[in-house]
Amino acid sequence: MSHRKEIKQEAVARVKDERAAKRARRDELKAMTPDERTAAKAADRTAARDAKKASKDERAEVRATMNRAERRALKRRERVYRKVKHRPRRAVGWGVTAAAGVGIVVLAAPYVGGLSRVASLTFTDDTAEAAAAREAALDVAESISDEGMVLLKNDGDALPLDGGVNVFSFASFNLRLGGGGSGGTSVAGAPTLFEALEGQGIAYNEDLYATMQEAGAQHTEGSSNFLVQIAEMATGAAGTAEPAPDYLTDDVMAQAAEFSDTAIVVLGASGGEGSDLSPDQLRLTAEERALLDTVTAAQDDVIVVVNSGNQMELGFLDEYPEITAAVWMGTPGPQGAVSLAKVLSGEVNPSGRLTDTYAYDVTSAPGVENMGDHDYTNVGRSFLEYEEGIYVGYRYYETRYADDEAGYLDTVQFPFGHGLGYTDFAWDVAEPVLADEKVTVDVTVTNTGDVAGKDVVQVYFSAPYTDGGIEKSAIELAGYAKTAELAPGASETVTVEFAVQDMASWDTEAGRYVLEAGDYEISARLDVHTPVASSTTTVANDVAYDVDPDTGVAYESRFDYVEGDLTYLSRADWEGTYPTAPDGTEAASDEVLALMDPVIEPAEGDAPAYGADNGLVLADLAGLDYDDPAWDAFLDQLTLDEQIELFSYGAYKTAEVERLGVPSITMLDSPAGLNSLFSAIDAAAYPTEIVVASTWNDELAYALGESVGREASAYGVEVWYAPGMNLHRTALGGRDFEYFSEDPLVSGKMAAAVVSGSQDQGVPTTIKHFVLNDQEVNARSGINVFASEQALRELYLQPFEIAVKEADAAGAMSSFINLGGSWAGGNEDLLQGVLRGEWGFEGFVSTDAVLGSWMDPQLAALGGNDVMLAVFPSATVKATAAAAEADPVGMGHALRDRVHALLFTVAKTHAVG
Repeated sequence: MSHRKEIKQEAVARVKDERAAKRARRDELKAMTPDERTAAKAADRTAARDAKKASKDERAEVRATMNRAERRALKRRERVYRKVKHRPRRAVGWGVTAAAGVGIVVLAAPYVGGLSRVASLTFTDDTAEAAAAREAALDVAESISDEGMVLLKNDGDALPLDGGVNVFSFASFNLRLGGGGSGGTSVAGAPTLFEALEGQGIAYNEDLYATMQEAGAQHTEGSSNFLVQIAEMATGAAGTAEPAPDYLTDDVMAQAAEFSDTAIVVLGASGGEGSDLSPDQLRLTAEERALLDTVTAAQDDVIVVVNSGNQMELGFLDEYPEITAAVWMGTPGPQGAVSLAKVLSGEVNPSGRLTDTYAYDVTSAPGVENMGDHDYTNVGRSFLEYEEGIYVGYRYYETRYADDEAGYLDTVQFPFGHGLGYTDFAWDVAEPVLADEKVTVDVTVTNTGDVAGKDVVQVYFSAPYTDGGIEKSAIELAGYAKTAELAPGASETVTVEFAVQDMASWDTEAGRYVLEAGDYEISARLDVHTPVASSTTTVANDVAYDVDPDTGVAYESRFDYVEGDLTYLSRADWEGTYPTAPDGTEAASDEVLALMDPVIEPAEGDAPAYGADNGLVLADLAGLDYDDPAWDAFLDQLTLDEQIELFSYGAYKTAEVERLGVPSITMLDSPAGLNSLFSAIDAAAYPTEIVVASTWNDELAYALGESVGREASAYGVEVWYAPGMNLHRTALGGRDFEYFSEDPLVSGKMAAAVVSGSQDQGVPTTIKHFVLNDQEVNARSGINVFASEQALRELYLQPFEIAVKEADAAGAMSSFINLGGSWAGGNEDLLQGVLRGEWGFEGFVSTDAVLGSWMDPQLAALGGNDVMLAVFPSATVKATAAAAEADPVGMGHALRDRVHALLFTVAKTHAVG
């Protein structure tokens, strides 16, 4: 019996025993009286908690005695066990939801009014202005995909190509140009890889092409419909799996060898909204490995193209000496094949850099331990624990292996920031200058090679760490800059500047940022692991930052209930604090249950004024400050019913108040180009955000926002639901393609550039999903997410803070998730305390799609969420009216504030003026 089969059988037996025990206990409980049953359940919960703690301690002790191989074997057994345990649940879930989505017209019969409202959206996409905007968008998309390609490996200068090439793999017929779901767009008609190769004058083996066609390979175009894409992802129907390479007979391979000794093999993975990926989906299949075995046996130089928006396990690149080059193309949008061909031919010198760490084993990231489907035993709610704390991506790997280079090289294949090119650069790094609370680093970059190219300068800092003190990554990105294209021999000096406070750490106990005394290393690097030059500056005494430097609002720790009763990963004790997966016995505490079902007491005082006649229309307020007194006079004119409608009708099309000149505005997804869920629109597509970020070029990110803004203006679209700003917490996130990076600084800078580009065209954006929406499993059922406040502040909130402060983001979209047990869309600490208070945000906040009862409109209104994205708003209107009747003072003032924020943004759009 194989070892793998033995492990699986062991897991199956274990799960069967557990289920049998649960059934037996259920039978025992049924036989009890009600009072006995209540007492027994309470005793069971206490025993389960005690057992969990004892088991955790015991596992830690056992693991401490194991060597590396034994720990890996144990982790593998636990992974298989969890997979077997949760398989029945995974077989349904979003598969059923997506199928229901496809049939939404049938299910929505009672709500036909709401559905017809959003289905009636029309766009001016057939004008000369619209056509010109789409044409210009193609150039923007191609510029981004040109610079977003990352050359991972190029042994012996295998690239650029100098002759014809054999193209293998069914995946080469259908490149993954985007992701699935609301973050996807239509790329129908995009050039194929073979067309792009022809366009670059690269001859490909047409006989081999015909052989693959005869074996079943074909060019297809996936659906552009959001709901169908989700269904395809959930049911595994998206894309075409690589078959066994039986069709590559000896004769076929002999003909290929005669045609060329160079081959291209495309391999990839698909992500999409609604489901996450399993580790196996990010590894070679048996068929793909067989394909590589066949190709490498007959070809001297094999070039692998990695076509995935998620980090794949790429250790196989090291296993085959014949694989001499590898290019990561991500999910690069409509011109992706063209950009790839230009990189292969040498017309484009690749200058992209990875925005994630590529580990040999994707499950080596500590966040993977808790990822997945975990439910409470005492309430119908799922939960997710970010026990890894701040140690996400390179922050984990660079810190965990800071003093173990051999271990690092055994674990990390391609570091964060890695990327090669076809020329060489030399850097002259000046000493950092510290002045006016800023750090400035000048780097003169000289092209010392033979071809023109661009380079990326990355600057990092390393802060002092005290064992057992505030957690700190061994290194953090402080800033970056990309050169212009430099001809051979040409030079350019780039400047990277960042605030001294950026090197401070969040002290949860003190409720502020602290720059601790000690030595700080500032280094210019090719990637996070490859220094070019470094220097050290010493901070003599601790420096406390008690207030936000931009708003002057005092910091405070606000999220103790989000931290929960968890042990977070600490570099002081890697083994003892390493995350452990839930064991299925977890119950929600009384505190969490109270957060999930808050008691709202009616407010005392006077209700606001309604229905005044002050002679104002919304256009009169365009351009006024948020706190201008004219706003009070205008808001006094609205009736309660009008305010409820403005608050409730937030799905793609807002409510109109004709008598006050309040227009209805249209709001559309997605970060990769405008799309419409229920109605047709002819709009351009763009590379996904991970490719945008991989350019490390803020100007290109701005160009994307600018281009979409011009399109939106041409089509009559006022607000763009973008950009996506959650983090790549692990490689398994279904929407990682739709987000920029594992790093909050890169994510924030790229997002700020996109926001500025769009808003400079008069099209507000909504930065999303605010916050902790980093996993797809259970995200749409109100999952409770727990994280340390330090991780919240330093990682997950930081991209949004950058976008608000540097780009004056006009809108935000709150997430489905619950912080601890408190819904993000009704969380006053998040929306009022941090977003509007500390950061000074003056825009509007929309919910994500209203899908469940936890997305309570009363909580939203009181907590600072301005509009409900309710496709079927009748229930929201009814619930909001009932809440206003029960609490006329509290809800009255809350609705007035919500409408104020919404209309302040509406007044900035093209619909007013």
